[in-house]
Amino acid sequence: MTESTQPPPVSVDVAIIGAGPVGLFAAFECGMLKLSSLLIDALGEVGGQCSALYPEKPIYDIPAHPAIEAGDLIANLERQIAPFNVPRLLGRRVETVSGTSGAFTLTTDQGDIVHARTIIIAAGAGAFGPNRPPLEGLAAFEATGTVQYYVRRREDFRGKRVVIAGGGDSAVDWALSLREIAASVMVVHRRAKFRAAPETAAQLDAAAAAGEVEMVIPYQLHALHGEGGVLTSVEVADLDGKTRHLEADVLLPFFGLSMDLGPIAGWGLDLAKHHVAVTPATCETNVPGIFAIGDVATYPGKLKLILQGFSEAAMAAHAIHPIIHPDTALHFEYSTSKGVPA
Repeated sequence: MTESTQPPPVSVDVAIIGAGPVGLFAAFECGMLKLSSLLIDALGEVGGQCSALYPEKPIYDIPAHPAIEAGDLIANLERQIAPFNVPRLLGRRVETVSGTSGAFTLTTDQGDIVHARTIIIAAGAGAFGPNRPPLEGLAAFEATGTVQYYVRRREDFRGKRVVIAGGGDSAVDWALSLREIAASVMVVHRRAKFRAAPETAAQLDAAAAAGEVEMVIPYQLHALHGEGGVLTSVEVADLDGKTRHLEADVLLPFFGLSMDLGPIAGWGLDLAKHHVAVTPATCETNVPGIFAIGDVATYPGKLKLILQGFSEAAMAAHAIHPIIHPDTALHFEYSTSKGVPA
């Protein structure tokens, strides 16, 4: 007789789909209201994009932290939820959701079965991947790491000639950060105006004026040159087709992430441009008992900021409490008064 290797079903008050910063804080808020929760994430580690894409990137808009590296933020959130012993199913993607509010069943691609009375979707950008530039032979340079889309270790770029392409926050932030250790930093953008935060865009202008960064404007990526996947130069072209060759060891194209909701798109939720529509006051979707928070959620006036996701986590947890405990009034107390529940 063969023993079954299928894991036993898990039962919780709240299944949290997504273990990025907002999902982690949702687990804390649920714990503060004495709601049991479970974190599920397709990645093999918690932290979402903060861990997988830019653990050493500083974040400047977390209250009480003038600057904090993304990896440190995740470590702090982990410490914050530690008292609640929140279980995790990592390296798993939720495939199906069935049932109704108070009695949902989730299944994962690894055969896990989760019984949850409510669900919070904190899936961030969904299944994310970089928007790749349409350049011939790109895969060979990706394979050697001379074309990269994320900076996981800043030190890897020490003494390198770095070309950065893009005009958003990632391009500007990494240009400012890497100028301190790289042999050279060149920023390629099709126009002089950047989409980054005004303060950091101004810092980039100042760095360029000081000769710390070279601005290659208005140009776009045109071709890659090198042998055996080892980059030697990046060819760029202006709007008239005039080209330049930029000597380079590494190209960092920052053109954003492509968003794919995956199976979530088939769960009967109201969607708006690859986002899940929610009621702003509660973050509940059109399906009773299913909530969405963080970057995946949308409503009028939505700001895609981690701090707003944290607020949404608190609102969702408070909206869930009467579903789990319909006969128990929730008397709101500040954490300074109640402490962390045992």
